[in-house]
Amino acid sequence: MGEVHRRLTASLLAGLCVVMLGVAVALGTGDRARPPEPDPAPASPQPVLPALGSQWVGTWTSAPTGAEPGTGTGLPDRSVRNVLRVSTGGTRVRVELSNAYGTSPVTFTDVTVALAAAGGPAARPGTMHRLTFDESTSVTIPAGGTVRSDAVALEVPAGARLLVSLYAPEPSGPVTYHRVARQTSFLAPGDQAGAESGMAYTETSHHWRYVTGVEVLAQRTEGAVVVLGDSLTDGVTATPDADHRWTDYLAARLREEPEAPRLAVLNQGISGNRLLRDGNPDRTYNGDSGLRRLRTDVLDQPGARVLVVQLGINDIIVQPRQGDPQAIVSGLRLLTARAHQAGLRVVGATLPPFAGHSSHTRELERVRQQVNRTIRAGEVFDAVVDFDAALRDPAQPLRLRPDYDSGDGLHPNDAGFEAMAQALDLRALVPDSARRAL
Repeated sequence: MGEVHRRLTASLLAGLCVVMLGVAVALGTGDRARPPEPDPAPASPQPVLPALGSQWVGTWTSAPTGAEPGTGTGLPDRSVRNVLRVSTGGTRVRVELSNAYGTSPVTFTDVTVALAAAGGPAARPGTMHRLTFDESTSVTIPAGGTVRSDAVALEVPAGARLLVSLYAPEPSGPVTYHRVARQTSFLAPGDQAGAESGMAYTETSHHWRYVTGVEVLAQRTEGAVVVLGDSLTDGVTATPDADHRWTDYLAARLREEPEAPRLAVLNQGISGNRLLRDGNPDRTYNGDSGLRRLRTDVLDQPGARVLVVQLGINDIIVQPRQGDPQAIVSGLRLLTARAHQAGLRVVGATLPPFAGHSSHTRELERVRQQVNRTIRAGEVFDAVVDFDAALRDPAQPLRLRPDYDSGDGLHPNDAGFEAMAQALDLRALVPDSARRAL
């Protein structure tokens, strides 16, 4: 029998995190956030990766970013077909659905999963499976809640595209969604969740709706790398439908390089996300702070073994700006300490160059340089991936390389995202006690 569970709402988790961690994080554009002093850093754990065998591992995630504007009554009598690409494969599948930002319960009477034919919306013949929840084909998710489907037998190749389709017959509250998908999904009138043909799916969308995770029963996967990041991880400037986020390139390396550790990659990037301050839900929502998201978006992921942290640049460049480099460093150290307590290895990224961006000033550059010096000195993380070195222009080191620049001086293009993935030494993902020659 599968599991149906309700998670704490984001607001309750936020309150708990504030009490337990002593984090004074201001919401929206209110009082300046004051990062906590980190706990004394515990000795870095060195968990041995499990022997290969059947285990449930997250293969795809999408952090919910808020309530989709204009969907106050949900999407009644319409089918949503989400298209997504898994990182690792398996023989059975479970799907996670979220109503985290809903204001009332939402009931789905038809939920399916299938392999996509090409990029969708059509399903590969013979792969369509109806999902159940505690053996029922109908499921009601309360406001703020999350459910996980029962397992269904489906042979999912590594790197395959999946279709997760949902049908809600009645009105509900606002739709919980991931705003920047860089992937075309589809909508159709009526109940078309089980349709192999994509002919009814005539409306396109560039969001992921309701679906926040896919797990597979994997036999050749050692665990998962969870990447907590901002727009550079979200892939806001990657070519749509091409799977060219830096995490996609990383997943390909882990699948294809002969001596690479067999790890899934879970992208928990949110455009505009900050380490120390929550986004404003009344505007373009950029998610809770990275400190809060550690619990909601990282620690619950099945098979999580390694956390990669790509956060901090928005704390510097987005108003109200954090001008104290030590505040950012302290936040990163606290994030690392809490991840260690959960048994995760932590790899952290240097902050990328941004002198070509409209926000750049000498003072903000000073903050970035100081944060990066501390990171490179090995005083924050178990290992470092130097995105600054990978992306900067050798002739003008404060700027992105011209051939990596999407055009705004901060966000990479596809070539830049590939360079980010190549910059990560795959040995950094393996505990020292289990490190092999790569």
